[in-house]
Amino acid sequence: MSLSIYTKNNCIQCKMTKKFLSEHNISFEEHNINTEPQYIDYLKEKGFRSVPVIEDNDDPIINGFRPDLLRNLVTQ
Repeated sequence: MSLSIYTKNNCIQCKMTKKFLSEHNISFEEHNINTEPQYIDYLKEKGFRSVPVIEDNDDPIINGFRPDLLRNLVTQ
C-alpha cells in the first residue's frame, strides 16, 4: 500500500486524518496544496473539490475525514 494524502493549511479534517494514520502507524506521503498548488488541478481533474483526499497507488479511496473508512486501512 502506497498512500498519498492531499491536504491544506488550517484544515481540521486534514489534521484529524493525518493524526489517525500516524496513531495507527500507517505511512503516507503528504501533499499540501498550499505549498504545492500544482495538485489543485490534479484533484479537480479527478472530481474533488475538498481535502483531505487519500489515494492508494494513485487510486482515490477516501475524501474527507472518514474514521469508518480509515479503520479499513488499519486491517489491511
